[in-house]
Amino acid sequence: MARNIFSSHSAASDKASSVVVIGLGRFGGSLALELEAQGTEVLGIDSNEEIVQSFNRRLTHVVRADSTKEEVLRQLSVHEFDRAVVGIGSDIEASILTTSRILKFQHPQIWAKAISEPHAEILGQLGVEHVIRPEHDMGKRVAHLVLGSILDYVEFEDDFVMIRTSPPAGVRDRPLGVLGLRDKYGITIVAVKRPGGIWGHTTAQTVLYDDDQIIVQGSKAKAERFSTLA
Repeated sequence: MARNIFSSHSAASDKASSVVVIGLGRFGGSLALELEAQGTEVLGIDSNEEIVQSFNRRLTHVVRADSTKEEVLRQLSVHEFDRAVVGIGSDIEASILTTSRILKFQHPQIWAKAISEPHAEILGQLGVEHVIRPEHDMGKRVAHLVLGSILDYVEFEDDFVMIRTSPPAGVRDRPLGVLGLRDKYGITIVAVKRPGGIWGHTTAQTVLYDDDQIIVQGSKAKAERFSTLA
């Protein structure tokens, strides 16, 4: 039976460092453990007793409960958190009901997992600002890595990306300040990592070499085009 396992102090005194994760499957479970590893106070909720037991003593708090019931969420002080992740993927009805219950609180800020385009569309129509599609997003990311010239790829909204790649031959062995990359290619090289070194910001005086790795930012088309230069 659900109970209020957070005192008003522990639930509300440091909201910025506490997150409730509902649904502890592969996505929600790994996310909850990563948050915990970063020092975040995590309340994990799942309807499966076996899953709940597997996270016992691995999360700050973990409880078996039916997240589709508003009174249960209130008993667990979900409305006092600043952030909630609805990671339910196997039961779309439970995902939608849980999300709608939390939205009624007008608090916390919600990230909700969607397993299909219609699911994502419904969550968006409910008013969820952060709809996550892990398989879809990872598929897009890996597709770019498979091309070979891109080592890592992060896509943001408004057609903006950041790409980790190797410097093309045409930008090596000369200071970045004299290359005019923004005018010529429409991109900016913002960071560089030398072999065995750590990432550092670039300057106009930075010279790149063939065994470096760089971070390129710009529009999707222009950044991808730059990464394919010989």
